[in-house]
Amino acid sequence: MVNKEEVKKNIKELCKNDKYSILLPTYNEVENLPIIIWLIVKYMEESELAYEIIVIDDGSPDGTLNMAKQLQHVYGDDKIILKPREKKLGLGTAYMHGIKYATGNFIVIMDADLSHHPKFIPKMAELQRYLNLDVVSGTRYAQGGGVYGWDFKRKLVSRSANFLTQILLRPGASDLTGSFRLYKKDVLEKLIQSCVSKGYVFQMEMIIRARQFNYTIGEVPITFVDRVYGQSKLSGSEIFQFAKGLLYLFATT
Repeated sequence: MVNKEEVKKNIKELCKNDKYSILLPTYNEVENLPIIIWLIVKYMEESELAYEIIVIDDGSPDGTLNMAKQLQHVYGDDKIILKPREKKLGLGTAYMHGIKYATGNFIVIMDADLSHHPKFIPKMAELQRYLNLDVVSGTRYAQGGGVYGWDFKRKLVSRSANFLTQILLRPGASDLTGSFRLYKKDVLEKLIQSCVSKGYVFQMEMIIRARQFNYTIGEVPITFVDRVYGQSKLSGSEIFQFAKGLLYLFATT
């Protein structure tokens, strides 16, 4: 039987000199932000991992930034760092914007809509430290992972896209479009600078470029839960851009 206290002690020892900067790009997440930040704080504090949360709000009209300011008062400006932008400028640029203010040697990227549970961050940190990996990706498609809250059509689209990507690009990772990952800070900076894609394709290209640079990639099975509050940002145009980006990567890598 697994001794939870022993596991916690091992993680603490492995990561005692590390700090994790958690980047949270937001757009209209006023209802989700208090919950996701509470969960991050809970699991990072329980695991005794040093951390900071950098909220990058892209001009949300629903009051997300005001909510973030309230949360900063609750948790402290050493834990919640606000680096807003005036409008939506793309996920890649949001990460680059956040990295500039990150004081951690590791960067965690995740969605703020509660689809990524923070309880997996300590597991990612542990795997990274045991194997000295450059990238640890949360995967929905390995044994132990899964998706909840999607209808059959969306599951079919996601599975088909991932299957097609595996055949064409052979990336050495099971989940190409997921956006729950842990990176060494310098690795993430280099990958973002090397990427040309935007939107839904961006995460896929990050893994493909990591393979090109011979970075080591590990995976932690996660359960992905569809958003409870707000609207999904995946649209028909995103699917088209994914197909276009996939063909571009196939032709150029």
